[in-house]
Amino acid sequence: MIARHVCSSNCQPLALSAIPVLPGDDFRDELAGQLTAGCQLSALFGQPCSSQSVRLYAITSETAAAALRVFATDVSDRYPALTPHCPAAHWFEREIAEQWGLKPEGHPWFKPIRFHPSYRAGRDAWNREPGRAIQPCVTDYFRVAGEEVHEVAVGPVHAGVIEPGHFRFQCLGERVLHLEIELGYQHRGVERRLAGGPDKRTVHYLETLAGDTTIGHTTAYCQAVEALAGREASLRAQALRAVALELERLANHTGDLGALAVDVGFLPTSAFCGRLRGDFLNTTAVLCGSRFGRGLVRPGGVVFDVDPPRCDDILSRVARTYKDVAGAVELLWHSPSAMARYDGTGVVPRAVCDQLGLVGLAARACGVDRDARRDFPAGFFRFAQVPVSTWHTGDVFARAYVRWLEVQRSTRFVSEQLRALPRGEPRRDLGPLRPDALVVSLVEGWRGEICHVAVTGGDGRFTHYKVVDPSFRNWIGLAMALRNEPISDFPVCNKSFNLSYCGHDL
Repeated sequence: MIARHVCSSNCQPLALSAIPVLPGDDFRDELAGQLTAGCQLSALFGQPCSSQSVRLYAITSETAAAALRVFATDVSDRYPALTPHCPAAHWFEREIAEQWGLKPEGHPWFKPIRFHPSYRAGRDAWNREPGRAIQPCVTDYFRVAGEEVHEVAVGPVHAGVIEPGHFRFQCLGERVLHLEIELGYQHRGVERRLAGGPDKRTVHYLETLAGDTTIGHTTAYCQAVEALAGREASLRAQALRAVALELERLANHTGDLGALAVDVGFLPTSAFCGRLRGDFLNTTAVLCGSRFGRGLVRPGGVVFDVDPPRCDDILSRVARTYKDVAGAVELLWHSPSAMARYDGTGVVPRAVCDQLGLVGLAARACGVDRDARRDFPAGFFRFAQVPVSTWHTGDVFARAYVRWLEVQRSTRFVSEQLRALPRGEPRRDLGPLRPDALVVSLVEGWRGEICHVAVTGGDGRFTHYKVVDPSFRNWIGLAMALRNEPISDFPVCNKSFNLSYCGHDL
């Protein structure tokens, strides 16, 4: 019997020859069966294997066994869409269609997501003038018709200093029937630039994929490269990476709690947390000289080490800032007016969360007990754990409260690890990368699961590098949260997800 998938674990390389290539129907059935059984779709991407066909790779993750399953299929220009059987594939299939000019026939919402020409010249999945990008402004939008139905368009240019994105609401009075989110304005072609690497610029691309997730994405990249080289960073370097990852989580969660207070007009928590986010960022700067952690994580380890006085300084800053955050957040929880705006607002039902494959705090706020630090541990998280924080209501309150639980637990983790840093050199040299191999690297970033997939050719260079930022998975969650909500709840719902535009528009 031919194997239907090959099992791996986080940061364990696989020979490309070991990955089964299934017929199209078997590939669909295998994917649907695994998702029905409780696995999650971590990545689905295409890579040309000839002038006439593209190989689709699926990577699913099974929490109970800490296992990653990899399998593939070859498709030509048209193939039966996976999305009707596997809703979690819907955004991935739109991306694949845009990149490689494939047409998933039967896809229920078939349109571009980044509006760029196909990477295969003359094979665009959408009819338009050859060589020119599709313009978002002429895209067909989903529309609701009827008496008293109206449409509200917001963006892509916003009143605040934020990244561009377009939101189109179909409303009946004040009630939102449907929200369509259109992105792509930040598309930079980063994944395409990673092919042929690694080189001197590769790590800089990874550090700036999503500027607020520098440590998360760079750690995922470095773990993938180290796995392909067959050489780990020292325990000390792994511990410092873990500390930096949790400092990144602390800064962003604190800022988000303040921003959520802004959106309901609760100024005390807003004012405090805006400043305290800066204090956590400044603590990261003490660690490596950059408030966002740039220049710290590199293949083989870390660039900056810490001596005892610097450790003491960081510990003091974290303890002091956490105390102030606790005071500011407690004000929020004890404000009846704020809680009335959070409770029951922007609910994502658990069944919808599971079906669409939401990740990270958005999923944990729906009661999903999943966290890559525990379920697919790599680096220092194999030896030290952060308890998983969940809530069950799936609303704005849940997404805020999960942040607060994670702030508490990340603070404790950082303090414990800095007081017991292992010995070891900060960075090791790496040898050549394993040729003709594929490796999956999962990291639990502050928004959720980050998935990097590196594929090497015969010379050990990247023939393909796939990045799945948690925002790519969760933007559809925001659209679901707005169903049947007053349109005035959009700001607080949007902030409760706080997703990245540039992390989506790679």
